[in-house]
Amino acid sequence: MTFAGALAESGGWIALALAFGGWVRISMGPIAGLEFFTGYVVEKSLSIDNIFLFLVIFEGLRVPAYVQHKVLYYGVAGALVMRAVFVFGGIALMNRFHWVLFVFGVILLITAVRMFVTGETALEREQHWLLRAIRRFKSVTAEYEGDAFFARRSGSWSATPLLLALIAVETADILFAVDSVPAVLSITRNTFIAYSSNVFAILGLRALYFGLADLLPRFRFLRPGLAAILLFTSVKMLAGDWVRVTVGLSLGVILGIMALTVAASLLWPGAKRHA
Repeated sequence: MTFAGALAESGGWIALALAFGGWVRISMGPIAGLEFFTGYVVEKSLSIDNIFLFLVIFEGLRVPAYVQHKVLYYGVAGALVMRAVFVFGGIALMNRFHWVLFVFGVILLITAVRMFVTGETALEREQHWLLRAIRRFKSVTAEYEGDAFFARRSGSWSATPLLLALIAVETADILFAVDSVPAVLSITRNTFIAYSSNVFAILGLRALYFGLADLLPRFRFLRPGLAAILLFTSVKMLAGDWVRVTVGLSLGVILGIMALTVAASLLWPGAKRHA
């Protein structure tokens, strides 16, 4: 996918999400519309961090550029299924056990503090461990076999490194969902809105990767900005029983954090690379 094509496709997915959000507002009311847009912005913002992990995976496994799109395609398909499990399961737990709300809030708080202090997510460290572990697979071909996940060798089938890359991408999304889904659930407990906002953010992730993979490392304040979003959502979730934060205010704070992050990165650029 070319850079121009990636940006065009990303724009298309964003336009589709905005149109869907407009339909939600018309059919379900202004509050529901705000919840969708806020959940979408949260998930879209946090999914940018996932792109760094895709870079780590593709560089660590030396995935050829011409097959990366296939890994991301199947990775997105798997993510849609796993997010449904996380969203439906998370809301069911929160409705049945109120204390789960505080568990999710603490998870977000720990992740935010770690990102502020070290500039690295736990997920990033787990990914390095995963790359080392999957290299120990015995029945894996030494080289890539085009875009095939399996290849026949000496009368038996063996996995190719492309399958290991797909496993790494799927694992990364499962670990990533542990942070991102609670962040969205801090905005809404409506299952339809929570899942649909996740879906629209995920559907544009493949194009976003090809459009921004080379640019994101230049945004030196991206990680602190994402950490600030996680910190805000964690405090909102933990203090929700005592302090009411409207959805409109949440959306404004999150958009403001992202705007400040981009502006600061442009005003004070650096050569720091996060991946």
